Parts: sequence; structure tokens; C-alpha cells
Amino acid sequence: MTQNDSCCRFLSRVIYSCHWEQSSDNNSKRACCWFLFVALVSLLSLCWMYIWYIASNDQDEVNWNAFTKLNLWVNWFVVVMIISALLTSYCVLLLLFALIQLALQEPLDLHWLHKILLFLDVLVIVSGVTVITKFGRKEWSTVLLSMQAAGPFLQFGAVGALTVLSPFVLRGFHMADKKWSKLLIAVVFLTVSAVIFLCPLYIQSPCLIEKHNLPEKPKLIGHRGAPMLAPENTMMSFNKSIACGVTAFETDVQLSKDRIPFLMHDKNSGFLLRTTDVKEKFPNQNFNSSTSLTWDEYQTLNAGEWFLKADPFRSVSKLSEEDVETARNQTIPSLHQLLILAKQHNISVLFDLYNPDEENDTEDIVNTILNSGINPRLVLWLPPKKREFVKKTVPGFIQVYSNSENLQENKGNYLNAPYNLSMEKIRELRGMNVTVNLWVVNEPWLFSLLWCAGVSSVTTNSCHILKKMDKPHWVMALQTYNIAWISVNIVAIVLMTGLYMFHWKRHCFRHRTGIQNQRDNTSVLHDREQVSLLL
Repeated sequence: MTQNDSCCRFLSRVIYSCHWEQSSDNNSKRACCWFLFVALVSLLSLCWMYIWYIASNDQDEVNWNAFTKLNLWVNWFVVVMIISALLTSYCVLLLLFALIQLALQEPLDLHWLHKILLFLDVLVIVSGVTVITKFGRKEWSTVLLSMQAAGPFLQFGAVGALTVLSPFVLRGFHMADKKWSKLLIAVVFLTVSAVIFLCPLYIQSPCLIEKHNLPEKPKLIGHRGAPMLAPENTMMSFNKSIACGVTAFETDVQLSKDRIPFLMHDKNSGFLLRTTDVKEKFPNQNFNSSTSLTWDEYQTLNAGEWFLKADPFRSVSKLSEEDVETARNQTIPSLHQLLILAKQHNISVLFDLYNPDEENDTEDIVNTILNSGINPRLVLWLPPKKREFVKKTVPGFIQVYSNSENLQENKGNYLNAPYNLSMEKIRELRGMNVTVNLWVVNEPWLFSLLWCAGVSSVTTNSCHILKKMDKPHWVMALQTYNIAWISVNIVAIVLMTGLYMFHWKRHCFRHRTGIQNQRDNTSVLHDREQVSLLL
């Protein structure tokens, strides 16, 4: 490190360029292109992290889909999150040092190792986007939905980031030698600024309402019980959900070989592998159908040990020793057991029927429900097959539809749909006095948004978290928001105008000083020539 090098200058150069001394390579065009590439990859990385954060609401579904493809139960969501966070942090820090290089007027000589890592980051992002597009297209609508929850605050952040970066842009504008370079910088900067400043005109959110217009808090339905606190679809899980104050149990029903309805989500290929010890009890057999085993054989399987080993929601460490021991000894419950529990606590039951209706499955399910003695009004009937038979046999069941078209055709009043239902459709249905339940809602930000939109209830894995919420994350009157974003924009514009004037005056001063120095040098040379002639 030379005497002219400060610690900051030296550190920035070493990290960005991996050079101890100032580089002699002055290819400014190539260096500028790499700087733009660093900025672009950093922006893409931040966008990817945002997308993956939003996908955390569906991390259980992500892990389950990966399990069905790879037949290996790992918390793939967390693995991708860690890798993405590391790469994003690296890119953002690299961009920060690039800006320091600019501020210190150091050459932007990016080292080849950084170039390789940047391309690796791009490869990870492209792979992630491809996988989501192919296997989880719902996530793209979730990202758009999230903009209604975070859009106002992202805009404020974008204005702040634009203001912070503007000195570097303005400096580059004044230092540019060619007119086309200045024009390009000006057009890009003004276009980006206009988009950021004016995007609130297109931001819509159901939470931009007066507080007194906030709808009632949505009721909670336990998705397979309380799967963050206990193994899914076990009696322990449903008992835990009761403590959350759920108004209904959501589950999945299949039938055994001897026609006993029981609770199990997984089906077809990999049946029983994820949530039981079937490989240990039946090591030489593969089961792809619920009718492959009798009820007595199902009762020999352990349905809780997997939860302690896999820790799908990273919640096992928060369980008491008593809960851990209880979870370890869980078995597969029958539908009758769940109905008796629901009857005791006056809780509704919502279920889907996975078996193909080849052996009067619907009739067997209806008989099991009637034999339990539960109030028919507590049964939310979702399976579409033989719905007319069910209506005639037990008219007291509440008929639930999975899409608004079937609901309207059958003049129903209960919809069970994915959470990415449009806000406009929710308002329309609620205006028609239709009960709207959306699944699966786990994150408080999403619950807050749907609360503002007026949904009746949500099916959730995190009932213990949503239970504690007494209000949405934010509610703001539309007039207040308009005043806020206009004020923020005005402050940013004033600051950037001041910075522009500062750089412009500084540039003019340097230009005048340079001309004066050139004239002085010319005058000195002329005087010297005159002295030489006299001598």
C-alpha cells in the first residue's frame, strides 16, 4: 500500500479488483459494462430473494412437490433460501464496493473470479425461475398479490434508493465526454425516476381503507390440524388446533381395504413414505393405493416419528418434552375419531376424498358421518362426486364448492378456493353473502391482506401465529397514503435537483479553472519564447 492510498481506497481496490496496486488497464468502456452487469445481477438477485420470500407461504407445498419428484424428504425450501441469500449478499456487497470505487475515482477493473461468481448467480436465478414457471405457476400470482401488501412501502424504498444513487448518476452524466453518452444517461435516469415516482397511481391494496371500514377478522381452519405443532393429520395435531380457536378441521380422507375411512394426505406414488414408517414395517412392499392395507395394518404404522426427524417447519425445538413424546407415538386416525372430537368441541369438518369412487366410497363416508352422531350442519361437504346423492341423503350438510362457476351454477353459498383469488372476486362474492374460505394461508402479511379484503375464513398451517393477530399489519386511509407518497416524491426531487445543481456548478468551476490554467500556461510559454528571442 502506497503512501497516497487510504485504507478505504486500498480495501475497496483489493475486494473489487483483487489488485494491490492501481491497475494500469484503463479500458473504461469494458469496465463500465462490467459495472452495469454487477448492478443488473444485484437487482435480479434482490428480486429473486423477494420472490422466494413470498413463496415461504407455500414452503410445505414446495417441499412436498420436491419429495414427490425426488423421493427424498429434505427442507428444500430452506436450502434454496440459504444459497440465494448468500449469493444476493455477495452481489449487493460487490455493487457497494463498485460504488466506492466510483466515489474514489478508482478504475472499475472487476476481477475474473467475480465475473464467474456473477454468472453462477445468474444461472441460479434462471434455474429458480424456470422451476417455478414449470411446477409452481401459482407463485407468480402470489408475487403480484404481495405487491398489494408491500407495494406502498416498496415504492418509498425505491425513492430512497434512487435518491442515494443519484449522486453517482449525476457525476457520471457531467463527466461524460460525448453528447450521446449524456443523452443515454439522462433518458434512462429520467425514465426510471418517472416510473418510480408515478407507480403509486397504479398501486391498489384492500388495506388502503379507513380503520372503521375494516372487516371482521377471518376465522381459522386448521389445515390437517396444526402441522407446525404436531404431525399432520394426527389426533395430536387436531387437538393442538383446538387450542388455536379454529372453527373447522380440514383433512383428507381415504378408505382402507376393509372400507374404514382414515386420514392421510399423500396418495398414489410414494404413498405412506413421507409421514409413516411403512418402509420399516413392510420393507419389501410398495403401496400406491389406500386399499392395499387393512385398517388393522394401518394401525401398526407410526405417524409421528417422521415429524421429529424431518422437522418440516423448524418448530420441533420449541415443543415441550411431553409434546415430543406424544408426537413420537402418534398413529393414523380414522375419520370416526376426528368426527367424535369435532362433535365434542362443536367444530366443523372440511375434507376432500381422494379415493376413486369405484366401490361406493361416498356412501361409506356418509354412513360413517351419520353413525358418529355429529350435527350435519358441522359437516362441510367438498367432494364433487355424487354431490346430488349427498344432498338428497343428508340435506343438512353444508355444500362447499371449489370454484365460483360451480358455486353459481348450483346456487351455493360456500366457496373453498386457493388464496390467490382476486380481491375484486372476493368483494363480489362477499357482497352476495357467500362464505369465502381461502387456502393455505400461513404468513401474517397474506392473512393481513385477505383480512382487509373481507374473506370469511382461511385454512392455515400456522393457526397459533394467526390467532395472536388482533389487527392487520397495516391499514391506511387512501387520502393519507396519497399525501405520503406525494410528499416523499417532492422531497426526493428537491434533493436530486440540489445535487444536480451542485455537480453542475462544480463541473463549470472545474471547466473554467481548466481554461484559465491553460491560458496561464500559454502565457508563460509565450513569455519564455519572448525571453529566448531577446537573448
